[in-house]
Amino acid sequence: MKLFSTIAMCALALMAPTAWARTCAVTITGNDQMKFDQSTIKLAPECTQVELTLKHSGKMAATVMGHNWVLTKSADFQAVANAGVRSTIADSYLPKADARVIAHTKVIGGGDSTTVSFPTSKLSKGADYTFFCSFPGHWAMMKGTLTFG
Repeated sequence: MKLFSTIAMCALALMAPTAWARTCAVTITGNDQMKFDQSTIKLAPECTQVELTLKHSGKMAATVMGHNWVLTKSADFQAVANAGVRSTIADSYLPKADARVIAHTKVIGGGDSTTVSFPTSKLSKGADYTFFCSFPGHWAMMKGTLTFG
């Protein structure tokens, strides 16, 4: 009986870290009217990983009315959005390897979807974050706030 208890405790100890991990799924939709269907995303404090899916409910092509989802600290939002204007669709209209970009999806067209996953260890509880579409001219209307914790 003591051997069984020891084995059971070891098994629980090995499984515990995966039991604590929690992936939080979020879906957001953009449309041909340059609007996201959400202006606020709230992540629970127990989330350890975020799986964000962007859907484009419109009909226009990515080169004409493409959308993506970009996350930055709110203080970095404007500078990253402005810098993205000098980039291309292949770079998702973002500066290459910019450390201010916490996570982003590729640019998609109407009827498409894409997913990005990122750990919440990149976020600080209570900090201010802005998500936006970096397609040129879209970020002024297609933006919102993300909170964690």
